[in-house]
Amino acid sequence: MNKNLFATVLTYPAPSSNYRGESEENRTVLQKIAKGKQEYTVISPESMRNALREMLIEAGVACNRTRLHDQDQLAVEFKEFPNAEKYADDFLFGFMVADNDAIKKSKGLPSKRDSVLRMNMAVALTPYRFDATFHQSPLNAGSSPWKNSTTSALLHREVAHTAYQYPFALAYSDCKNRSEWVKALIQAIAQLSDVAGGHARSYYEMAPKSIIARLTPNLVAGYDTYGFNEKGEFPELARIKASDLPGDEFWIGGEIVRSLSLEMQEYLENEGVRLYENPQKLLVDLADEFLTSEA
Repeated sequence: MNKNLFATVLTYPAPSSNYRGESEENRTVLQKIAKGKQEYTVISPESMRNALREMLIEAGVACNRTRLHDQDQLAVEFKEFPNAEKYADDFLFGFMVADNDAIKKSKGLPSKRDSVLRMNMAVALTPYRFDATFHQSPLNAGSSPWKNSTTSALLHREVAHTAYQYPFALAYSDCKNRSEWVKALIQAIAQLSDVAGGHARSYYEMAPKSIIARLTPNLVAGYDTYGFNEKGEFPELARIKASDLPGDEFWIGGEIVRSLSLEMQEYLENEGVRLYENPQKLLVDLADEFLTSEA
């Protein structure tokens, strides 16, 4: 039976206006979900996948789709009909073609494919506090060759100061035939940045401050994949023991390891957990282990 990789990433906290919904009357609204009686800002997995695609392109990995920035709407361009054997982004992120004429000309290539990379929403660690900033957009006046408006405008932007956590998963059976592409993907997750939505201009790193990962033949993670609390702790680490979660399947890295007491660190190591102070180093080693061994 092949191993499956499950992981939860916790980012560093920072001011965020990343994933915004539609604007109305110069008010830019952050997208949110409710948990219990409070609202939490979210960042979509689609925006993270787009950033990962851009990082793969920058790394020189063959990708089919590129973003066009000279159009009057959100637009992308494909080099050719999707081909998971030829392009890493088609292989990793999947695709769907609904153009019947293109399908007929595709010489038998599949018209749709599921994503190898499974991701879920990044959810804020702390509730939204109704914070907002105001910015003055000046009138473009004088001899300017173009004008967006006849007056200056006051821009109202919702913001949040928070960390985010998000899970991702990969199955070895899906990845084994394209291990180099998958390694490049995991390295991109280790350094994920430039995630944006709604034409966001803010810089917010989605790379891990802390990470909890499990390499297991099980088909589910078996732990709370949104298990970090507001202090950046992961309470379900207490479940790591022979009668519950096997320690030799877990990899833990980043700030959460650097903050462990010596007693807890010794306990986890005795249970077989692999501890890394540096989460980027963890993901490099984890990728090698994931892609070179079978259960």
